[in-house]
Formats: sequence, C-alpha cells, structure tokens
Amino acid sequence: MVRGTAYLLVEGKLLSVKPIRLFGDPILRTPAQPVVDFDKELRQLVADLTETMLAAPGAGLAAPQIGVGLRVFAYCVDGVIGHLVNPSLALSEEQQDGEEGCLSFPGLKFPTPRAMRAVATGVDEHGEPLVVEGTELLARCVQHETDHLDGVLFVDRMDPAQRKLAMKAIREAEWVGGPPTVRVSPHATFGLGM
Repeated sequence: MVRGTAYLLVEGKLLSVKPIRLFGDPILRTPAQPVVDFDKELRQLVADLTETMLAAPGAGLAAPQIGVGLRVFAYCVDGVIGHLVNPSLALSEEQQDGEEGCLSFPGLKFPTPRAMRAVATGVDEHGEPLVVEGTELLARCVQHETDHLDGVLFVDRMDPAQRKLAMKAIREAEWVGGPPTVRVSPHATFGLGM
C-alpha cells in the first residue's frame, strides 16, 4: 500500500515524510540504478530518506523503499545520521547473529546472519568520496540497506528453516497484500565474507 507524502512539524521545521513501500511491492525486488546526477533533486532525495527514516523510526532507509530506484540510502546508528550514494561493500569473514527488522516489514523482526564488520565505500550527495565503516549494528545496517539497492531483502539472508518461519509470520501480517517471494542472493558469497 502506498499513500501520499505526509508533513510533520518538528522543532519548527516542516519535514517531508514519504510513504514506505511494503513487502510485495515490485520495486523492492528491482536492483537500483547508480546515481549519475549530483544535483538538487539528489539532495532532496537524501533529505526525504533521512526525514522519513527518523519519523518511522528506523536505523536505515534505502531509496527503493520510498519508490525511487536509485542507489542511495540513509542511516541513523548510535545517534550518527548519514547517507551513502552508490555504495559497494567489503565484508569481514567473522559473522554476527542477531534480530533484524525492516521498515518494509512493519512490526516484524527475525534472526538474520550478517558479517560482523563492513566497509561501505561510495560518495555523498555532492559526489565527494565517503567511507562508512563499522561493526555490529552499523555493519548490519549498511549491509541491509545495500541489499535493498540490489533488490535483496533480509529474508533472503536467513537459513531455510528460519526463512520458513519468517514467511509464515509475514503471510499472517495484516499489512501483506500479496503472495511473498524469496530470492537467492545474487552475490557469490551470499554476503558471508570477502
């Protein structure tokens, strides 16, 4: 379900909050295109992603989740707010386990394996080089959001038994609008190391 833009007044500033696309929307399964124009529209997209993510609230939000097929995401982890354009990832072999949620799967969290450390390289909204490097939650966040840019969802990262339980919970969620689909990761390592 997609609704129109909402506006929130926060500390005297009018924030643009975009509708978040839910599981089942085809854009969530479509690989995003690289950003080539670093203009006012891109800066507005970064602002919309950030404001929508903070209002949700969430730890991250990728452009496809608000219906824009570009390789951009925003994040907010441990009070640090940022964004990354055209990211590429280098992942540690060391793994972490933990629950993961997604704004496109409202109210649901599932155990999802991820690399313990991630280095995301890309550019900022002005085209300047940028590196986001972290462990644990930040690593989980940049992996999750970069997956969104590749058309991969966190349920695709689960082992088969956990995925089966997750898909049952998703089918029973009141926000689901159609039959779920699960894809295999397009990456040779399935996100499990460099």
